[in-house]
Amino acid sequence: MPQQIPALASRLKGLGFAGDPNAFADLTGFPMGAIISLGGCSASFVSPDGLIVTNHHCVQGALQYNSTPDRNLIENGFLAKSRGAELWNGPGARVFVTTSVKDVTDEIIGKIPAKLTDRQRFDWIERRTKERTAACEKDGLRCRIAPFFEGKSYFEIAQLEINDVRLVYAPGKGIGNFGGETDNWQWPRHTGDFGFFRAYVRKDGKPASFSRDNVPYRPKHWLTVSTKGANPGDLIFVAGYPGRTQRHETYPQVRERTQWTLPRAIRRAKEQLALLEEITKGDKALEIKAEQRKRGLNNGLTKNVGVLDGLVRGGLLAKKEAQERDLVVWIAADKARQAEYGDVLPALQTMQAESEKSRERNAVLAALNGPSSLLATADTLHRLSLERPKKDMDREPAFQERNWSRIRESLERMEKTYDPRLDRALFRHALVEAATLPADQRIAPLDAAVDLTAGRPAADAAKAIDAWLDAVYPKATLGDKAVRLALFTKPAAEIVASPDPFVKLAIALHPLHEAVREKEKSDAGKRSLLRPRYMRALLAKEGGLVAPDANSTLRVTYGTVKGVSPRDGMAYLPQTTLQGILEKQTGTGEFDAPKAELDAIQALRNGKRSPYVDPKLKDVPVDYLSDVDTTGGNSGSATLNSKNQLVGLLFDGTFDTVASDFLFDREKTRSIHVDSRYLLWVMTEVDGATNVLEEMKLD
Repeated sequence: MPQQIPALASRLKGLGFAGDPNAFADLTGFPMGAIISLGGCSASFVSPDGLIVTNHHCVQGALQYNSTPDRNLIENGFLAKSRGAELWNGPGARVFVTTSVKDVTDEIIGKIPAKLTDRQRFDWIERRTKERTAACEKDGLRCRIAPFFEGKSYFEIAQLEINDVRLVYAPGKGIGNFGGETDNWQWPRHTGDFGFFRAYVRKDGKPASFSRDNVPYRPKHWLTVSTKGANPGDLIFVAGYPGRTQRHETYPQVRERTQWTLPRAIRRAKEQLALLEEITKGDKALEIKAEQRKRGLNNGLTKNVGVLDGLVRGGLLAKKEAQERDLVVWIAADKARQAEYGDVLPALQTMQAESEKSRERNAVLAALNGPSSLLATADTLHRLSLERPKKDMDREPAFQERNWSRIRESLERMEKTYDPRLDRALFRHALVEAATLPADQRIAPLDAAVDLTAGRPAADAAKAIDAWLDAVYPKATLGDKAVRLALFTKPAAEIVASPDPFVKLAIALHPLHEAVREKEKSDAGKRSLLRPRYMRALLAKEGGLVAPDANSTLRVTYGTVKGVSPRDGMAYLPQTTLQGILEKQTGTGEFDAPKAELDAIQALRNGKRSPYVDPKLKDVPVDYLSDVDTTGGNSGSATLNSKNQLVGLLFDGTFDTVASDFLFDREKTRSIHVDSRYLLWVMTEVDGATNVLEEMKLD
């Protein structure tokens, strides 16, 4: 956490840091005031006029939203030559600027009556969280109460929420995604994974919805971009919003991931990708609509394969088991520790075993809403209609009034991704999976609707599924934006009266979803007592030297630019250069750099001078490796040098060590960054983004 950095002053000094470590703890000062979240990716301000730099793959949503078959920005990139030409990212785009972080542990879990049931304890914590959030949210702030150390501590994070975000510049796919899935999570890498947004607000500086009358946001702090980049041995810091790690899961939890969760996710991703490839082939409009889903599936697939490999073949699961065994021995060695912690692991193991009994059904039930936008929309509209009549504090958190605008925006944005051909194919995949559930885990309302039964031959089940899909898709109305938006404000009676077959299915499935949610709430109440005690045991055993799992809050990691030997007989150098682009270039598919870039490289080879050429490499650096600790959500994070200048952007990890989300390998884990010199060289020599360059401060 940023607040912990000052305690590491002596360690940082030993690494050559001459700056003030206290600066990292001041979230409204420099440099932390320039670090922002995009709600899934990290980013940073790089000009006084709200210019934002992040990863190329983090601007894909904006590129897709503004693309057509005749103007494919995903393939060709985009550059606004003036402020007026910048493109709105569409509904739902957000920039979050963290303004304060407060410890509210006592306010959330202090003085909770000991005699409460698990379910009552969950309600108590949720109510306090809602009340604290409501008190925090004012003047354009979006607030969140986040648990740390498995609920041992709670912090209130307040963020300025800016919802007019526009696309400024992104290079073409041949730069921003050079290497594609072949190079994904791999090294050496030659990807220019960068792009630019701009945040807009009202003239009085307050956040507002998209309007041509809005003006660029004026951040208090922004980063200077280094023209010297980062070099081997340099100390670097990465500041961003890592999404989720699972380093404090128990051994049975990680074992289940290894034996069931990950293999299932890998299989499903492969099957869905095959479906999407088949359906979209040769259809440019459909390819645009499916692009984000395909990239997300591919990215997750590759990472999950690497995680599973690291846990099993890499031995991390065995290390996790050994760690837990050591913890059990440590607890048993002292009567006081036995009294305080002795029952925790057995209780957590019992909960884990209980959850595994219904995991097949629950996983399939949850997945039904994922593939089908129609069913997901129907379920959202139905639940919203049930929650609206309640007082806001009594509503489910996702359906409180603070989230209504988000729900409406998702209904609007669906227009850019929905197509009945995509929806049907992916939903059919989920239904086929549901048809195979064992007799004791059936989804009865779905069976009744589609005419499925346990043990039915696969061919017969497929025929029943196809017949049902043939009947319902022509009658579906939620694919029409006007229909979706009209139902957004309707009461439950009118939702129930809708003839749309997906609304009817969502209503039929609702009681089972509710039963699952009720069980999850009761379990969460039980875990809120057990998990903090588990963490206190870990902290006590390790003398406090345990980091909280990532939870999408602002974090800082530090390390050095360095290569690695991932396995016997192999060594990764820490930097790549333009030469590697020439060596990989095929002119087709994933290795198709634009002609303008190839010409610019050739001009360098012919003697053209560039300030971005590294004198030691005698070439422009492209990407580099470091030993910082990052994960998903860190994409787009600012990589800073000791002067707090931007020397690159974090964008990936290496396949060999992605299992570090579960157990961090201090020796071999590496992250991948795009060098600021490559970013500046592409902007200068390839895309002519001089107007963007001119507003950034370079050093």
